[in-house]
Amino acid sequence: MKGWVSGMHKIAVLGDSDSICGFAALGLSVFPVSRAAQGTELLRKLAEEDYGVIYVTETLAEGMEKEIDQYRGRFSPAVVRIPEIREGGRQSGSGILKLMKQAAGSALQPEKTRPGREEGL
Repeated sequence: MKGWVSGMHKIAVLGDSDSICGFAALGLSVFPVSRAAQGTELLRKLAEEDYGVIYVTETLAEGMEKEIDQYRGRFSPAVVRIPEIREGGRQSGSGILKLMKQAAGSALQPEKTRPGREEGL
């Protein structure tokens, strides 16, 4: 599945399948990963494949600190931790969207048309 394209870069999400599956509906590339070693290998591969933003769930990121640190301070890819669905409930969807907006530099939701104006004008 192709990722959402921001300019020339794609966006990926790594983590447990329950936490990341909803991001596919936004057009992002989702990669279910359950082990840190698997995530580390995939992170390297995605960084080489023109992914500009790579979201990693917090729990997975904890086991990938050394690899994630190598991307700190670089313009691309931006590696951003996001909360995951936790047992007993969901994390705030608005909080996740805020993190995504900060990393991508723009909203990932379509803009609403102003009242009294037709779409496309």
